[in-house]
Amino acid sequence: MNNKKKFKNSYKLYEKSKRFIPLAAQTFSKSSMNFVFGASPLFISRGKGAFTWDIDNNKFIDYLLGLLPIILGHCDKDVDDAIKNQLKKGITFSLSNQLEFQLAKQLSAIIPCAENTRFAKNGSDVTTAAIRLARAVTGKERIATCGYHGWHDWYIGTTTRNLGVPKSEIKLTSKFNYNEISSLEKVLRKHKGEFAAVILEPCINVEPTNDFLRILRKICDDQKILLIFDEIVTGFRIDLGGAQTFYNVIPDLACFGKAMGNGMPISALVGKKIYMDKIEDIFFSGTFAGETLSLAASLTTIQKIIRKNVPKKINSTGKILKTEINKLIKKQDLENLVSIGGPNWKPIIEVKSLPNKILFTSLLKQEFIKEGMLMSAGINLCLAHADKKIISDTLKKWSVVLKNIKSYSNSDHPSDFLKGDLVKPVFEVRRSK
Repeated sequence: MNNKKKFKNSYKLYEKSKRFIPLAAQTFSKSSMNFVFGASPLFISRGKGAFTWDIDNNKFIDYLLGLLPIILGHCDKDVDDAIKNQLKKGITFSLSNQLEFQLAKQLSAIIPCAENTRFAKNGSDVTTAAIRLARAVTGKERIATCGYHGWHDWYIGTTTRNLGVPKSEIKLTSKFNYNEISSLEKVLRKHKGEFAAVILEPCINVEPTNDFLRILRKICDDQKILLIFDEIVTGFRIDLGGAQTFYNVIPDLACFGKAMGNGMPISALVGKKIYMDKIEDIFFSGTFAGETLSLAASLTTIQKIIRKNVPKKINSTGKILKTEINKLIKKQDLENLVSIGGPNWKPIIEVKSLPNKILFTSLLKQEFIKEGMLMSAGINLCLAHADKKIISDTLKKWSVVLKNIKSYSNSDHPSDFLKGDLVKPVFEVRRSK
């Protein structure tokens, strides 16, 4: 599976699509930039459980999961049935629907800070709404941020992808480093008393250390700054109630999305009522926020997550894969090149800071594809991956991948083994610090 012939239909469709669609994709991370162009599929046709098939009918164990919305598995029967049943009743109505109340009540029962809820369609919607709400509540404008929070101006202006963002907007957001309280304190001192919110992903490529989240909570309380947890990724994966339950640190507001609908487009801004009441005064409103297929899917997804104890199974699967893949890495004496780190619920593939890091990242992605695994910088997990046969097959595939990488690394010219273009990272936002 290392040449264009195996992906003939993908590359034909790519050439046609790029006439009408920039990058021939809707998302940077799903585009040709993120894979070895010439040795990777570019279009998926279907999925089932832990597997996807591209439009040339090549089968892959899917460890991307559409960038993490899939938590149960592709085409989960219970969720699909809920969508079909609601479809018979209607999708979008002229007034609110009872499903909005039912899901908001469900979230309130499982997420500590979720006294009130407002729905939207993606993570960027609710992180931006949280920022607007924090500014309205505090009367202040500056934001301190850590992690990735979507494509809107207030955040993306802090990255290298800031083309088109007003400089005045960029100046209002400051970044700090994860697990470094001194980094946050430095940011807050520079513009003392001007910060409306601290927003961060509560767990990223590493776990919080040295009581990081608790100290951060106290700083926000002392300085009257709203603490916002971006739980778009952690929500329903690290724990049913998110990282705030897992680490027992409760934010003022939190943003959930991705896994809450097993692939359906839905997100939620949740928070303490004293702050969420202000939603009635700011403008956060969307035609499709109460779209019923996604609400029905979310209710069923969450009920199944509870029934199957999905976070526990994802954590267990991740722990096995981390342990066993690191053993395979050690066996091939590749510890100076790659390791598997990160939390158990979301293992991270760490290519070491080598002069040719991009080359070996590209070679790894190429070899994953050759062995029938769809994988990028991490091992994204869903309930379907907990199957013992899938775990066993995954480890066998990793063994072959690492043997090939060992051979390439021993070569004087490892680039000769790359059968396409180098991957092109969009930008790095989740540093392992």
